[in-house]
Amino acid sequence: MALTAGIVGLPNVGKSTLFNAITNSQVLAENYPFATISPNVGVVEVPDERMDEIVKLFDPKKTIYTTFEFTDIAGLVKGASKGEGLGNQFLANIRQTDAIVHVVRCFDDANIEHVEGTVDPVRDIEEINLELCLADLDTVENRIAKVARKAQTKEKDAVAEYDTLMKLKPALEAGTPVRLAELGDKDREIIRNYSLLTNKPVIYVANMSDEEISAPEENAYYRAVKAFADEEGSECIAVCAKIEEELSGMEKEEKQMFLDDLGIRTAGLDQIIQAAYHLLGLRTFFTVGKPECRAWTFKEGMLAPQCAGIIHTDFERGFIRAEIYSYDDLMEYKTEASLREHGKIRLEGKEYAMKDGDIVFFRFNV
Repeated sequence: MALTAGIVGLPNVGKSTLFNAITNSQVLAENYPFATISPNVGVVEVPDERMDEIVKLFDPKKTIYTTFEFTDIAGLVKGASKGEGLGNQFLANIRQTDAIVHVVRCFDDANIEHVEGTVDPVRDIEEINLELCLADLDTVENRIAKVARKAQTKEKDAVAEYDTLMKLKPALEAGTPVRLAELGDKDREIIRNYSLLTNKPVIYVANMSDEEISAPEENAYYRAVKAFADEEGSECIAVCAKIEEELSGMEKEEKQMFLDDLGIRTAGLDQIIQAAYHLLGLRTFFTVGKPECRAWTFKEGMLAPQCAGIIHTDFERGFIRAEIYSYDDLMEYKTEASLREHGKIRLEGKEYAMKDGDIVFFRFNV
């Protein structure tokens, strides 16, 4: 499923360094604004310990993890909503993403210029949020102008849309993101297709120095970002982008040793990838066997035939049933023969809602 998170932030906060680490590719990451002129898209494996354990049991010839896309978007600046700093182009790139990874600088370094002259991560967050709100306000005002005349004729759908837009307008004028605005379910359904920037879910990433990353709570900048994220119900993850970039070139065992030496339990990038994956309601099912073990991404709530269609459209078109067992049962019984003997493999039909961790064999006929 082609879902992507856009990495945003002011210039020189570590976005491109983080992107290098995520994709293990070398995009331009120079120490000056607008080094990244066009967006860079990278595909990354979603770390999943369950797949590692499945591989140990099946010893397949081929292993394929599920993936997630990240887009590196050039640094926004004040006035982006009015076109400053190539703002229109960058805002359009954000509009094409499904979630936002908002990177903020939480370290002092006299050798790396801050576009605002001083380090203040909450100010930086509010500055970008305001630019995104202003861009959304422009979208909403344009839509109001189009729908107002129809609403005056009492056309039912137009009246509902106009009422929703008029609720949204003052919120955006006050700098409140759409995702935090007081809107009902019907309102949110109406604006769902507007591609509003501030309606996208957000993960805040606090980019820290290598000296402080092992104990982020001791960093005042991080504490401020964490408090801000908590207040709006978003997630905050502490990383050191430079360390993560180093880790991206290491083998798994070497990487873990390096983390252990630093006193870090889980790589920051693994946390970001998994958080972005789950933020969008994405889940994983597995297909297993000696030729190949593979993880597949699906949206929470999808039914078995829809998930079969992720593998191949013929699987959905000719769906008969799914043979399913859980990852937890596999870990207990170790083999499919034992699972079958203990009645842990079940048959599910077209109305079955797939669950995270399901291991499945689809039966179909076309």
